[in-house]
Amino acid sequence: MISAEQNERLTRVGPGTPGGHVLRHYWQPIALLDELDPKRPVRAVRALGQDFVLFRDETGRLGLLDRDCPHRGADLAFGRLEDGGLRCPFHGWLFDAAGACLDTPAEPVGSTLCSRIHQRAYPVEERSGIVFAYLGEGEAPPFPAFDCFAAPATHTFAFKGLIDCNWLQALEVGIDPAHASFLHRFFDDGDAADAYGKQFRATSDGSDLPMTYVLREFSRPRIEVENTDYGLRLFALREINDATMHVRVTNLFFPQAFVIPMSSEMTITQWHMPVDDESCYWIAIFTSFAGPVDHAAMRGQRLASYSLPDYLPKRGRHDDYGFDAEEQASATYTGMGEDINTHDQWAVESQGKIQDRTREHLASTDKAIAANRRLLLRAMAAIEEGRRPALMQDAATASLTGPGTIDGMAPKAIWEQHWKDAVTRRRGAAPWAPPALAAE
Repeated sequence: MISAEQNERLTRVGPGTPGGHVLRHYWQPIALLDELDPKRPVRAVRALGQDFVLFRDETGRLGLLDRDCPHRGADLAFGRLEDGGLRCPFHGWLFDAAGACLDTPAEPVGSTLCSRIHQRAYPVEERSGIVFAYLGEGEAPPFPAFDCFAAPATHTFAFKGLIDCNWLQALEVGIDPAHASFLHRFFDDGDAADAYGKQFRATSDGSDLPMTYVLREFSRPRIEVENTDYGLRLFALREINDATMHVRVTNLFFPQAFVIPMSSEMTITQWHMPVDDESCYWIAIFTSFAGPVDHAAMRGQRLASYSLPDYLPKRGRHDDYGFDAEEQASATYTGMGEDINTHDQWAVESQGKIQDRTREHLASTDKAIAANRRLLLRAMAAIEEGRRPALMQDAATASLTGPGTIDGMAPKAIWEQHWKDAVTRRRGAAPWAPPALAAE
């Protein structure tokens, strides 16, 4: 249980808030590249309670500017792409991707007003189908050499979806390994041939047991948590018999992402990007260590649950998440279909727009949730003392690799070494040669 004051600090993300200061020290996944229409690559973006306009100019350069024109506050998301930048339709003021004013055409000939005007611009980077932006002050930190960034476009796929609640409760479901045995329980293990692109439907590494079976039949995992240079490493350990342990290794990528296994061949790196205090997007990179990703199949599966152009979930509060009592009795634990994103969406949205954590009672399986809150509060304290947060901020960040993650069966006596060997083997076989894992 935490205090109301701590809950405010942890959840508020706007300019000037402690939580907002923390998130602005890190790269934020503000949009998918797919959201920039090739015919008119201009898109309004709201992130961390602020409004921006994202665009690509005629040379291919990306720009992210404050959305209100510095002249009279008109909406630059309706601007014209021309003459090397984005032109406001109100009076024709033109800004390039760096925020420089290139033209104030209504001013008298010889006016120097343009040289004194600058629209705030933010550093942006394209990585694995996502546009990342640095929305803070000072120099942006480096990107880590994680697999999701190292893999080529052929072996990654990016997608997103809106969640109608605060970002932290959305993130916390991803660092709660115990919930999968219940929230994502299926009573039928399904056909392994139909498992591609679906979480918990494939078999565990080194086993012919589907993950649905493991989660359903072994619902009391032992949870262990380790501190790492990028955040936290989580272990969910399920004793299958006297000789065999099921080991699920997942990771918190501080401050707002997790890295988890999808199958023996694919991992998911998923951020929770606050739109504002009361809504967020999950934005994920799926990374394949085997063959190229079937982009059409992955996209088609997800478009069955989300609608464009804003990636809104087709199920939600408006239809009780598709709840069906007969399905709950016979097919799925939730009665809300087979898409685990819908399950997670219900779980976190049902807590309210911003969860009242003063009313919760954490259990032994919530070790990672408690540990992450401590990391966030420490990061806030560091910033308030004039220091940068401790994680992912220095030059050494660029050398961080992995992180290792797996669902697999292991000999009980040597599970700690076995999972590392399994990860090394999978990464070593990848056709795109990921960087070697840092020493444990």
